[in-house]
Amino acid sequence: MLAAVNETVESVVIRFAGDSGDGMQLTGSQFTNTSALLGNDLATFPDFPAEIRAPIGTVAGVSGFQVHIGSSRIYTPGDSCDVLVVMNVAALKSNLRHLKKGGTIIANTDGFDAKNMRLAGVADDKNPLEDGSLEGYDVKKLDVTKITRAALTDSGLGVKEIDRCKNMFVLGLIYWMYHRPIENTVNFIESKFKKNPAVAEANVKVLKAGWNYGETTEAFASRYEVNKAKMDAGVYRGITGNVAATYGLIAASVKSELPLFLGSYPITPASDILHELSKYKNFGIKTFQAEDEIAAITSAIGAAFGGSLAITTSSGPGIALKTEAIGLATVLELPIVIVNVQRGGPSTGLPTKTEQADLLQAMYGRNGECPVAIVAAQSPTDCFDAAFEACRIAVEHMVPVFLLTDGYIANGSEPWKFPTTADLPTIKAAYSKPEDKKDGKFLPYERDEKLSRPWAIPGTPGLEHRIGGLEKQNGTGNISYDPANHEFMIHLRAEKIERIADYIPDQALDNGPEKGDLLILGWGGTYGALKTATRDLLAEGYSVAHAHLRHLNPMPKNLGNMLKNYKQVLIPELNSGQLIKIIRDKYFIDAKGLNKVQGLPFTTIEVKNKVKELISK
Repeated sequence: MLAAVNETVESVVIRFAGDSGDGMQLTGSQFTNTSALLGNDLATFPDFPAEIRAPIGTVAGVSGFQVHIGSSRIYTPGDSCDVLVVMNVAALKSNLRHLKKGGTIIANTDGFDAKNMRLAGVADDKNPLEDGSLEGYDVKKLDVTKITRAALTDSGLGVKEIDRCKNMFVLGLIYWMYHRPIENTVNFIESKFKKNPAVAEANVKVLKAGWNYGETTEAFASRYEVNKAKMDAGVYRGITGNVAATYGLIAASVKSELPLFLGSYPITPASDILHELSKYKNFGIKTFQAEDEIAAITSAIGAAFGGSLAITTSSGPGIALKTEAIGLATVLELPIVIVNVQRGGPSTGLPTKTEQADLLQAMYGRNGECPVAIVAAQSPTDCFDAAFEACRIAVEHMVPVFLLTDGYIANGSEPWKFPTTADLPTIKAAYSKPEDKKDGKFLPYERDEKLSRPWAIPGTPGLEHRIGGLEKQNGTGNISYDPANHEFMIHLRAEKIERIADYIPDQALDNGPEKGDLLILGWGGTYGALKTATRDLLAEGYSVAHAHLRHLNPMPKNLGNMLKNYKQVLIPELNSGQLIKIIRDKYFIDAKGLNKVQGLPFTTIEVKNKVKELISK
């Protein structure tokens, strides 16, 4: 037997694909965690089917997980993959477009039988492993199912239980190919199945069988080494966007010294925030799974009135149901954070796919003149900082704040450097006190320099006041139908949001020259693709820069001047053009759009091609 040749590569993109019951998400997650422990930088893209249990063997039921690891900084899960692992013909059919020409396909031949061909809608005489259609790719054919069953002949498990282990064979083989140790996954398996040692033993045995297969077969001529990435010193862990947002909310509760309350109703892809927060009762956190979206947000409004840092989480359809209550929070001027983990729409749309189509909903989607602050996260780890910032603005300015993330960054993961408590700023939260009365009177809508009103907690002696959804008289908070007062309050609430701009940083360039041919202006989860595209374009000699907005309402005070420093402005969005409408209206510039509404993130090449097209005109 010839020994495999060892090669060192700077990065690699691997995509695992199979039925939703084949364990591809777990396989990808374990490879990701092991690579993170080895010091690689990385980014992931879990690609779920929309149905909870789609028909087995069909294209609709394919679940994928793409991971990009490298020895240099990684910002995207990769435009295309180097290695595609497919457990059946449907997985190949739906994912071949993601594989580079000349890339490696590792195919489970058992998933290419007549039944699987029929389920995937492929003619019997068009088996891609046999008909020459994969010419130009490095195809590795192995019967993973058969090998797994052979390895577990004496396990005492049934066929169904044995077949559930076959993803571990694939993982063991990929670990061998890329010099990954198996010990971390062995520990994970033994912990996960500690109450079922037979299942634990079977999975570990198949994992080792995959490694040994790579070691003993001549089918794999090369092994690859991806060295550690140069990262800032510190303690790191892999984290998804939803978990990072959860920790950001907890950190804000600690730094503001306010009790945290979450009122939520489960919805994809936001439910993980509810699940994760419910684990931290030791921080005094209260999580309430309401009977519907309206109850969820109104419970949060009640918690805010009672002095809590109040959060509600949802996605686009749920936000639609919350809109009247968001208007109530606005007129009450209470601090509340509304997290929208955006997904494809309209209606229930594409529940497991990403989109950025809710910006205008956040900006304008309520009756009446009803402005709120808007903050957007740009990456999985940035969800921590964006959540913390949304809480800071809500509490220090007494306003509802939208936190916009999306399915791409919420489910994606990357290495996160732990901040310390000392690294985080204090959030200044202050309840009104009885001695705050002037001339013996308490004015619940009296203003400070931020135009914020007092936060008077129910039950505080002497601070009794009226609340409700009807228009307020300025100062007293009494119901007022006076036309002039209504117009005054409309302008005052709008100015209150605009004045937040005095308390946020100026917009900074992420990369590129301060003046040039073109500025790429982005927001949200497009960050990785835009940053990578800008880096590549600068290396090719183009005069291009990139700025990414965190604060969308209000926007940084220097943004208008920044935009005027470039001959052209390109705004890529995963929608039909929403930020571009706001930018054109506010700054009177002829920005150009790059729009995609396929439930998929941008690739780097899509952005680069659009920039080159605009500059060449």
